[in-house]
Amino acid sequence: MYPPSRKDFIALSLTDLSSHPYNNGKHRRQSCWRKWKQLSRLQRSLILFLLMLLLIFGLFSFPTITEQWKGGNSLSGQAAEKALPPVAGPDVDADIVEDTRKENIPVMPKPPIKKKNTGKRGPPNLQKKMDAALPDIVEGDKETIDNEGGEEEDKEKKIVSTPSWRGAMIEADQNTEPPPSEGDKAAAPVPVYPANPAPPEDLDRLEVVRDAFRHAWKGYKDHAWGRDELKPISKSFGEWFGLGLTLIDSLDTMWILGLKEEFTEAKSWVEQELTFSKNTDVNLFETTIRVLGGLLSTYHLTGDKLFLDKAKDLGSRLMPAFNTPSKIPFSDVNIGKGTAHPPRWTTDSTLAEVTSIQLEFRELSRLTQEPQYQEVVNEVTKRVHDLGGKQDGLVPMFINTNSGQFTHRGVFTLGARADSYYEYLLKQWIQGGKTEDTLLEDYLQAIDGVKKHLVRQTGPSRLTFVGELSHNSFNPKMDHLVCFLPGTLALGAHNGLPGDHMDLAVKLMETCYQMYKQMETGLSPEIAHFNLQASDRRDIYVKPADRHNLLRPETVESLFYLYRFTKDTKYRDWGWDILQSFNKYTKVPGGGYTSINNVEDPANPGPRDKMESFFLGETLKYLYLLFSDDMELLSLDKYVFNTEAHPLPIWPS
Repeated sequence: MYPPSRKDFIALSLTDLSSHPYNNGKHRRQSCWRKWKQLSRLQRSLILFLLMLLLIFGLFSFPTITEQWKGGNSLSGQAAEKALPPVAGPDVDADIVEDTRKENIPVMPKPPIKKKNTGKRGPPNLQKKMDAALPDIVEGDKETIDNEGGEEEDKEKKIVSTPSWRGAMIEADQNTEPPPSEGDKAAAPVPVYPANPAPPEDLDRLEVVRDAFRHAWKGYKDHAWGRDELKPISKSFGEWFGLGLTLIDSLDTMWILGLKEEFTEAKSWVEQELTFSKNTDVNLFETTIRVLGGLLSTYHLTGDKLFLDKAKDLGSRLMPAFNTPSKIPFSDVNIGKGTAHPPRWTTDSTLAEVTSIQLEFRELSRLTQEPQYQEVVNEVTKRVHDLGGKQDGLVPMFINTNSGQFTHRGVFTLGARADSYYEYLLKQWIQGGKTEDTLLEDYLQAIDGVKKHLVRQTGPSRLTFVGELSHNSFNPKMDHLVCFLPGTLALGAHNGLPGDHMDLAVKLMETCYQMYKQMETGLSPEIAHFNLQASDRRDIYVKPADRHNLLRPETVESLFYLYRFTKDTKYRDWGWDILQSFNKYTKVPGGGYTSINNVEDPANPGPRDKMESFFLGETLKYLYLLFSDDMELLSLDKYVFNTEAHPLPIWPS
């Protein structure tokens, strides 16, 4: 009996041990350790080696896995060509998806819905953090630039950075747009950029421009009707002043393009919805060039008194801006309360904003026979003319509204904060029938100063460009905004100014086009830097912070002037190249165009989810005029364009 009873006892003991989790785990650990010790040294080394390989492989693959989790799309080259389009749904057109599958078009990544964007051609409401520490002239940029030639960028005194000005403002500073809801974030579609093959020779380029406008207008009408700006990716809108900026900026464009249905519905909104009695701050300059200018030009084109009445109402509400000790206007006006003030962080205005409202206010006085509008802006022009602190006609970028004196002297640019001062000197002289000699003298002196201090050539290809001067130190940097200058120079030469102005215009026009052509997307960066060294490297290079494109008009504006005055068809071809690039990299399915973050990355240009009003008000208008064979369509002997491309009549001599 002993063997069976011992067997039973042993079985019972094993059952009891296995029923206790702690004892069972301990037993297994001891068993594993004994087995590990029983392995030979070679076997143990081999196992440890394999484990190390697995660990290293996991570490290298981790970033790729992380990007996939985040939904990132960094495909380029062959990988991008094999990318699959999104599945058709409520926000993605099924036809676009099918076309994408056929043509292997890369799918762009989904951008953030409320990306804060900075850029220029925005208001002089300068970035608060930037200008809170005025004076903002500090010792140079500490960043070392490769310069494609191995040269380090000269350290110099200059503006800390170029703020939003004349266009794309920082939305946080606008402070009028409601935050996105979770539903809005979830609904944002992924843009699919269609292929843009070269068109047949007989393609009607004017109709392509009309189609581009219709596409942009569809997005605005569907998702931002009556609002200031369209956000085409998120299918939403942005508010700045609450004055329907895009709609009013586009009125004369629709009339010129012959889009009667779109114009009629926009006019109905102006008649029924547009009011200036609201309690809101607006920027004097931006409101003048876009809204007042847009209403005045539409009145001249249509003869409809509705637009003149609206213009007169707005003009009277902007007048409090001029109630300053120096007669230099404040930058901001509350059009409902009738009060005005400078930005919260400075008493300065930028020079361009106080000297680029004259065409519109002068024309308002002529139409209404009320002289006060012209008187206040003529006083500004006179005071700036009399000031010291200029350098061969070049002017500093800031002026104080209390003292009426230039501030931050010694920094000269034809880019942001100063550009349209020079433009309006010439255009006021033309508008007034070429009778105001002081304006002409100031313009001619300024162009001489530009040629003396700011014009240089690149080392590799001898491209002519306009740089910046900071306390006698030259910076080979040129804003896209400066590309207004070839057209302005050509306009002056057409009106009898020296022939070398046209020579310079032709050279600068080539450079402005190269700012597009030398980028991988065929679109210009916001700011270009130029290589002064003689080498076989590139003429143009771009800093990472300057790679964005905001759908700006300045280059196609100058192409329009150069073609009108020379009839050289290459300018049309250059404009066509630019339009194709806009269609390829900025056109958004469903309606609208978007500014982009990176003109050097065609696989991932990075849509910014914003369509500036000037894309419809200026860029597409100038492209249409460039391609038109009707040289009398807005004849440059009868009309002068304000800085927002709104045509105003030249006064009888």
